[in-house]
Amino acid sequence: MKTTAVTALRNEVRLLAEEAFHRKLISGYGDGQYSDEYQIVYQGKPRHLTLENARSFLNSLIYQRQSYAFPYPYSGIGEYA
Repeated sequence: MKTTAVTALRNEVRLLAEEAFHRKLISGYGDGQYSDEYQIVYQGKPRHLTLENARSFLNSLIYQRQSYAFPYPYSGIGEYA
C-alpha cells in the first residue's frame, strides 16, 4: 500500500476509534507497534489489528450499537410513534 493510502487509512481508523471511544464502545486506542497496525482496547483487552481489520471492526461496532439505539420509530414527544 502506498504511503499516502496508509496515512489516509490510519486517519480514518483514528476518527472511527475516537467516535467509538466517545460512545464508550472501546476503552482505548492508538498506533500499534508496526506501521500497518492499530491497537484497540475492547472489553478490557488490547487487540492489535491491521489497519484494514481495525476499520472493519470499528465500523461494525459503531453500526451495531447505532442500530440498537432506538428499536422503534420515536416521535420525539415522549411516546413511541
